[in-house]
Amino acid sequence: MVSDTIPQVKLTTIAEFPQGFMLENIAVRSDNSMLVTVPSHRELWFIPSPATAIPVEPLKLSTFATLPTGIVETEPDVFYISTGKFYNTDEAFLERLDLRGWTPGMAVQLEQVLQFPKNVRGLNGSCLLAPNVILLADSFAGLIWRVDLPSDGGTPVARVWLQHESMGYYRGQMKPEQPGINGIRYAAKLGYIYYTATAKKLFMRVRVNPETLEAIGEPEHVSVGRMADDFWIDEEAGVAYLTTHRENTLDRVSLEPSKNDARIIIAGEPFNTELVGPTSGAWGRQVGETGHIAYFATDGGTVSPPADGVRRSAKVLRIEVPQVLQQ
Repeated sequence: MVSDTIPQVKLTTIAEFPQGFMLENIAVRSDNSMLVTVPSHRELWFIPSPATAIPVEPLKLSTFATLPTGIVETEPDVFYISTGKFYNTDEAFLERLDLRGWTPGMAVQLEQVLQFPKNVRGLNGSCLLAPNVILLADSFAGLIWRVDLPSDGGTPVARVWLQHESMGYYRGQMKPEQPGINGIRYAAKLGYIYYTATAKKLFMRVRVNPETLEAIGEPEHVSVGRMADDFWIDEEAGVAYLTTHRENTLDRVSLEPSKNDARIIIAGEPFNTELVGPTSGAWGRQVGETGHIAYFATDGGTVSPPADGVRRSAKVLRIEVPQVLQQ
């Protein structure tokens, strides 16, 4: 069910990439510049802050040996990026990127700090659970990894944090192959990890023990029926914003399961050619932007073209959430 009274958000293209680029995950820095992983080209790109001029010109920072996917900031301007061969391989890594003191035009240095155990299959979204603890979704092993980062600069340690049937996928039944667990975010005030499971059209949550940082009990359904990729959270409003990628919409979902009796599409209904293949997003970092201004990436239909069959250029867009939806 879709309500025809829901206001559509304002979208503005901030940066544009050539057709055929698949923008995967995005991290917004403190000045609202951004880092974007591009697995289609095994690259990491920098998007300048759109504060003074729009559009801005993307800058390629690095090329990887394997596909970059998740990216998470663990301390100011220190990022960890997951890479790997994806799908049904057993090779994946964690790379450290230190941008402290970096300015555009300078070279960047990536340090490979961890190779995951052999039961890894396809790392995707990631999030920070605690200052030195990262969770990573494994789309094709159907589980969540935990990585502990030693404060003394030693070697990180990876182990399975949680495995559940909701995180699985339908191997060989969907073309192209659709991931299981995909996006993952921690709602610290609520005490839950939320995650999407694309192939099964699920949005899930599991409670977290604040002392041990382990999962408590069984994951539960938050909403169903959306082929969601990733999402970002507004804890104050009690909602998540889901990027549906292959469905070409942005959806607004309550973080409470009991409040999701209708599908609320805030962009892409009717079809919007600017919004094709939305993948991942995050709130702006300036004062007052959480709940109001966010940035998200698209792939222009590179993975799955829209119903009209036309692939567009990949983009980074700004979303402005109207006041009525900030409550």
